[in-house]
Amino acid sequence: MTEPGPLEAVPPGATPQADDGIPKAHVARRKRRQISLVWIIPIVAVVVGVYLVVHSLRSNGPSIDIQFKTAEGLEAGKTRIKYKNVDIGTVQTITLGKDKKGVLVTAQMTRNATDLLVDDTRFWIVKPRIAGGQISGLTTLLSGSYIGMDIGKSSESRREFTGLDTQPSVTTDEPGREFLLRAGDSGSLDIGTPVFFRRFQVGEVTAVNLDADGKGVTARVFIRSPNERYVTQNTRFWEASGIDVSINGSGVKVDTQSLASVVVGGVAFQTPKDEPTGAAADNDATFALFNDEMTAMKRSEAQLEKYIAFFDDSIRGLTVGAQVEFRGFVVGEVRSIEMEFDRETREFRFPVEFALYRDVLPARIAKADKPGMPIDADALYERAINKRGLRAQLRSGNLLTGAKYLAIDFIKDAPPVPKGPMRDPSGNRIIPTVPGTFDELQETLSSISKKIDRIPFEQLATEVRKTLQQLQVTMKNADKLVSNVNDNVAPEIAATLTEVRNTMKNATDALAVDSPVQQDLRGTLTELDRAAASLRLLTDYLQRHPESLLRGKAPDLSFGDIPSKAVGAPAEPPSPSTKTMPTNPEPSR
Repeated sequence: MTEPGPLEAVPPGATPQADDGIPKAHVARRKRRQISLVWIIPIVAVVVGVYLVVHSLRSNGPSIDIQFKTAEGLEAGKTRIKYKNVDIGTVQTITLGKDKKGVLVTAQMTRNATDLLVDDTRFWIVKPRIAGGQISGLTTLLSGSYIGMDIGKSSESRREFTGLDTQPSVTTDEPGREFLLRAGDSGSLDIGTPVFFRRFQVGEVTAVNLDADGKGVTARVFIRSPNERYVTQNTRFWEASGIDVSINGSGVKVDTQSLASVVVGGVAFQTPKDEPTGAAADNDATFALFNDEMTAMKRSEAQLEKYIAFFDDSIRGLTVGAQVEFRGFVVGEVRSIEMEFDRETREFRFPVEFALYRDVLPARIAKADKPGMPIDADALYERAINKRGLRAQLRSGNLLTGAKYLAIDFIKDAPPVPKGPMRDPSGNRIIPTVPGTFDELQETLSSISKKIDRIPFEQLATEVRKTLQQLQVTMKNADKLVSNVNDNVAPEIAATLTEVRNTMKNATDALAVDSPVQQDLRGTLTELDRAAASLRLLTDYLQRHPESLLRGKAPDLSFGDIPSKAVGAPAEPPSPSTKTMPTNPEPSR
């Protein structure tokens, strides 16, 4: 038997034959089928789709619904939801609400935003807005509106929300503290209105709502850290809106916080300097909102000591809140003004209730007394009224505005109080009053006016008219006299002045140094001097020889022989022009 050999190739269509005539098995290899390129694109699409689905399921977060009043500026598939300017969601659909009063926005959030969707999370549509003097949302002019988001502090998750109508001024993650302010009306308050402390902006108004009973409004303000520490239990808030103009006894006062408050208004707060600071106020603490700073800074009831004064004269110009002064120092304020009929005097009177600051006048009186000695207020009150003349008086504070203030002072020679110190039914001490200085001035002016009315002005006018006529006649005569003087007297006066001028000139010429009169005068004076010298010699000789009056002059002596010492002046030689007196040999007997 022959061993089978290796497989041999058999031509197609031929049947292989073994050596023994038995056909041999033939192994035929199939050709591999090639995949068509047409199937590559669908396969890749399926793979990419699966990848996107898996990636979307892994990256997308929950879907949420937000209700807005309007969908202005929103577009499905384009509008983004941002938190701190980071995209965390996309608006998918926008439909009308079930009640047809708003729109329902369905948005797909990212997985990272899942923890941010809590119960007090807030959403709003960001668009350009001007509020409180600030401009926000300007970037939306180019990029379009988007939905802003502010995460809350709650731990409960939520998927349905109601969007805010306006953008909140403060986010929940900003450090600071919120407080509530209650007022009678909103005034100039609005969301974004600035809050000032010592003229620095430290916060803003975040909400203004009408109270449930409709009797007032409540404003929520936010004070940024670290300035919230300045809000204490004794802090006062007031409206610093625009320009605050007040008119009182001191005149007109204009005050404002800043230029921003002039335009959009504002709120200011401060603790009165005469009160303790107090503990820091808690979050959401409630304060009263006063209309102005003066009202806000008034002292509390515990710091006031009430009095009352009854006035009979006019109280026109006196208002509630007017100052009470003691010799120019403010010691209190007027609290109320009433009118009543006095049965005893059958006249109307005006009770004016005022309060003195305990930390001003009473405190200074207490310090002046002996330390440790209690002060008897009633005794002090009685002594001040009966012995020192303490009285209340209305005085004019400003003549331009007519405003008055209440003054208390010690009046000299004040009439005594018949009934002594008293109290009104409410227990307030009564201060006696005296007429005001302005009323006295009015009485004086009235008296002067009456005296002026009694003056006969018509008679005086007639006499003045006659006097004026006489004065006109006198003026005409004076004009004639002046004309006569100009025509007759003036030329003669001019001629006389010319002669006087010539005479003065001649006198000046005569008194000149080189004039003949001066030379003749000098010669004459020289002769007189010589004659006087001769006379002195004769006198000296006669004093020595008085007998010469009887005997005559001795023949051996002459006036020239007398020594100069005997004469008392230096001897001069006899001038040639001097004549020698004749000598007699002997006087006759």
